[in-house]
Amino acid sequence: MSGIALYRRRLAIRLTALRLDMVALGLVGLLALGALGLTLAASMRGRADAALPTALPVVPAQARALISATSGAQSLEVRATGQAAEQINAALPFDRAPVQAAAPFAAPTGGTSYDRALTCLTQAVYYEAGFEPVEGRRAVAQVILNRMRHPAFPKSVCGVVYQRNQTPICQFTFVCDGSLLRPAAVGAWAEARKVAAAALAGYVEASVGQATHYHADYVAPYWAPMLAKVSKIGAHIFYRWPGAWGQRGAFTGRYIGEPSDPAALRPVLRPVAPITGDEIAAANIPPAQITFEQDKTVRRASNDVGGLMDPSKGWTLSIPDPRDSGSRTKALLAQQQPTPAPRDVAVVAAVTTASTGSAVLANE
Repeated sequence: MSGIALYRRRLAIRLTALRLDMVALGLVGLLALGALGLTLAASMRGRADAALPTALPVVPAQARALISATSGAQSLEVRATGQAAEQINAALPFDRAPVQAAAPFAAPTGGTSYDRALTCLTQAVYYEAGFEPVEGRRAVAQVILNRMRHPAFPKSVCGVVYQRNQTPICQFTFVCDGSLLRPAAVGAWAEARKVAAAALAGYVEASVGQATHYHADYVAPYWAPMLAKVSKIGAHIFYRWPGAWGQRGAFTGRYIGEPSDPAALRPVLRPVAPITGDEIAAANIPPAQITFEQDKTVRRASNDVGGLMDPSKGWTLSIPDPRDSGSRTKALLAQQQPTPAPRDVAVVAAVTTASTGSAVLANE
């Protein structure tokens, strides 16, 4: 081998070694940059986590107090209604913690149990939010499923919807206010059924996270500041339990199926006792309008047997549409009242708790 050939061979070997060194150096540099990036990301995540409030556990005494404040007669006490309530609700800040989407729930399909769950969930979606945006209807369905898996509520869909059905104040207003006696609007009922079926098949409305309560935006219940405000959709404001009780890890309840027929769960509407003459006098109620039977000079159709409306009293004729939700009808009637209810203990039937603890709450 000549001297030139030997030189070229040695040069080629050195160049190859140099290339390998450069590749190795590049890999080391990339690894170092990757480690630095991971370190910075962890540092930033730690700072972000430190800026968020820590989810504190709920002790049994606090849990009992929350349930008491959001259920029964206490849950119906409101601070204000109408525009005043809207201002109070707007001033209450949303919780700073990120909204955690609930885990999907899939009910076993087929059979009586599924049919009952679908009926109860459809009723709740229709009567609570049947004419709300579709996101609002899905959110109501999500609240019911969230409750069903939380230790504070029954472990069936119908059990949640009809909770406290034998008491004067049900968890959901429509159960006790006679709404179920009104025929449903066919189109809206079909849409509510689609929402309910999707929820039972695993659809998750992530915007409300672990929410277990809600109320209409035109009422300001006393319990609202006790919970964590997570979202507002349409006319409803949604809340979850505070601390660890409202975090995903607390929703460990096992679904037991639907042991009860929804028709059997409907409460018996109690007749209203007639008002006595003494009670009328004490309430200073003006006498009834003169009817055709009392004064034949009153001009009206021969088949009109009603009284007369006196527009000077400040009332206007307004017949609620049967398709309106129960709370909407109550709000309309409330607007006709000459004087507002007492501010501190106003009991508004439009507010009801969508929870075992939530009076003005999910019941709108």
